[in-house]
Amino acid sequence: MEFPLSWLLEFAPPPIQYRAAIEVARLPLASSKSFSALPYAYQPAIELALSQLADGTWNHNMLSIPTSRSERYKGIGTISAVRRLLEYGWDRESPPLLQARRVLFRLLAEDDDPAYLYELGGKAKVELAMVRHGRQLLREAAAAALAQAGYENDPRLRGAARRILERVDAFLKSPLAQKPFIRVGNHHVLAPGASPPSVHTLVMLAHMPLYRSEHYDLLDRLYAQLSQPQPRQEAATMIGSKIVLEPHLVLGDPLPHRNAADADMPAALFWLEIFARLGFLRRNDQWTKLYERLLDDCDSGGVWHPPKRTATMRSENAYAWPGFPLELQATAEERWSDITFRLGVIARHSGRPINLT
Repeated sequence: MEFPLSWLLEFAPPPIQYRAAIEVARLPLASSKSFSALPYAYQPAIELALSQLADGTWNHNMLSIPTSRSERYKGIGTISAVRRLLEYGWDRESPPLLQARRVLFRLLAEDDDPAYLYELGGKAKVELAMVRHGRQLLREAAAAALAQAGYENDPRLRGAARRILERVDAFLKSPLAQKPFIRVGNHHVLAPGASPPSVHTLVMLAHMPLYRSEHYDLLDRLYAQLSQPQPRQEAATMIGSKIVLEPHLVLGDPLPHRNAADADMPAALFWLEIFARLGFLRRNDQWTKLYERLLDDCDSGGVWHPPKRTATMRSENAYAWPGFPLELQATAEERWSDITFRLGVIARHSGRPINLT
């Protein structure tokens, strides 16, 4: 792959300059004080850090993201904010991430305390089944953020990862993996005990390379799950007396064809990066072709430019939001720095040779 490092250093915002040099090009610049300070000189990142509350959270929420009509970070949740700062290149020892760490590790605990449901709890009393469901969701999301922050070797995270993946693996080994739905009245819902992988579980595993190396058999079963066709039904679960939609659960291929990628470019890049980090991209011809199609849209210098088929560069996908776009005020040439950089990240983690230009 032709990776235009010189172009990115000229036109990209500071976080992309830093990550392009350190993560993709792997230049020995991390010890340089002036270069390592680049991510902390970026105004949007500073604004996000300064909006943190004294208790270490953002807005006493966890998973929410700003709406397209809101101010830049209005309403953002803690896990979304932490992952965004990590994408900006901030170190896990930086003050806002240190302050949030305590809250995230607390969420890993296997208890049913409704006080830690945050926005999932609401103001009314929540029945125990909903408490357990909400805590499990936040536990997986917190584990994903902590893994991305580099806490793979922390025993608390490894313990949480083991419990999460034991449930997922039991599901993948069972007949429920092929027929996960049952009928309840006029609705199809996931059968009791069905625990398909969530987006958060995949993000967590993508950032735990040592843990992955210890569980090759699980990865094979996970790959089979992610590469199978998606069911027609939306993922939903009966929690107590309520049917709850589960958009975070992954029951099949999230990138089944070209149109899916063209319709939501940020989400497509998110999934291609996850597949690359998991070692799945090179195993799947369809995903590889989608990635190479994006490379074909780059000019001779390796800079990506949008083809006519791309519907929009915006996305409503909450899971892709922390990483795209990192350039929030792009004009002219720098508009293409986000995707150009991300293609380099995918190449690096999929083991492709990189030619710096």
